[in-house]
Amino acid sequence: MPTVGVTDLNDGDFLLDVREDDEWQAGHAEGALHIPISEFVARYGELTEAAPQDGRVHVICRSGGRSAQVTMYLVQQGIDAVNVDGGMQVWQAGGRPRGTDAGAPGDRL
Repeated sequence: MPTVGVTDLNDGDFLLDVREDDEWQAGHAEGALHIPISEFVARYGELTEAAPQDGRVHVICRSGGRSAQVTMYLVQQGIDAVNVDGGMQVWQAGGRPRGTDAGAPGDRL
């Protein structure tokens, strides 16, 4: 399965966060598209509308397990997708910016 590390991500890369709502509300990467894995199949069209036509989809969750499942599904659909290894745990540990929908800094992921 295609995988990248958090440090491989650049500003402007398309990020799909598949964590559940409570995890998202606790803190997330700014600009990420949020579609919880539990709703992913039903909301798949939101991804295809938002994702760059010829770009890559970077899929992230808390630690990398759920995002790996979604990445495999997307690759099977012919989408250029990669799993973000270590997920938001590594994102947070690396000091990358995160926030909440209310504009506050995210505190726990």
